[in-house]
Amino acid sequence: MNDIILHHYASSPFAEKIRLILGAKGLAWRSVEIPWIMPKPDLVALTGGYRRTPVLQIGADIYCDTALIARVLDARSASVPLFPANRAAAVSVAELADRDLFAAAVAYVFQPAGFAALFQGMGKAQIDAFMDDRKAMRAGGSSRMAVPEALGQLHAWLQRISDHLADGRRFLVADSPTIADFSVYHPLWFVGRAPALATVLGRYPGVADWVTRMAAIGQGSSTPMTSGEALETARAARPADVEGHVWVDYHGCQPGDEVEIEPADYGIVPVRGRLVVSSAQRLSVARSDERAGEVVVHFPRVGYRMRKG
Repeated sequence: MNDIILHHYASSPFAEKIRLILGAKGLAWRSVEIPWIMPKPDLVALTGGYRRTPVLQIGADIYCDTALIARVLDARSASVPLFPANRAAAVSVAELADRDLFAAAVAYVFQPAGFAALFQGMGKAQIDAFMDDRKAMRAGGSSRMAVPEALGQLHAWLQRISDHLADGRRFLVADSPTIADFSVYHPLWFVGRAPALATVLGRYPGVADWVTRMAAIGQGSSTPMTSGEALETARAARPADVEGHVWVDYHGCQPGDEVEIEPADYGIVPVRGRLVVSSAQRLSVARSDERAGEVVVHFPRVGYRMRKG
């Protein structure tokens, strides 16, 4: 019941971030392929509505958002520490890259030359369905930036990374890759999936070499698992004990209160449950599902909002 189960799809940039972390830590994992677009009935049975990719499952504990997933994996394996205590800046770089560099990379790739690579072999109906899904996913959040602004921001990031690597260091803030490296890498990996646009990376040789080093880490050892098997795993397990989390409250909540938690930026779908963790870094709710059984769904505190009642 302690298997690491990753719910993801191959072309997801944030899933690539976690796959590479799993590779760096040498962790074996089970791979559940989920749909690109809604509906995702088996995933939603586990999460209670959260739809973003990837999602990590360990038994009946469901972890949302790569900011939290990375910390869970770091606690699982001390190999290649993602959050070294003497490199606190790694978290700041990671948060900026996950938000700003990722937004620029996606907007840059979502132009005709990028579409041709990303949607190769797909019919018009499939492409239209994907675009409609992503439009719905952004509802209530910020709109995608225009391509010229995206290109300008991407160049600014690439120059900044190039300057940072100019002293010959192999990784961004430490002798081994930290959360900063994995968060900066995955948007550039996404750009690299569109060959006609990826030439922008070649204009920064130091960055291109670093990207090659990161890609060489690999994705570790994975074995396939069906979404039905993942649901059965959750149903047969019990959520981990949450007693060790110090209660930190800013909402006037007590353990067991009914709350809703949702992302603050995009993919804004509330997950409702009984609040069981309210710590400095994490919010977690217990919920029951007919197919998944009793599960606990975990979110990072930063980047999410909670409502009581």
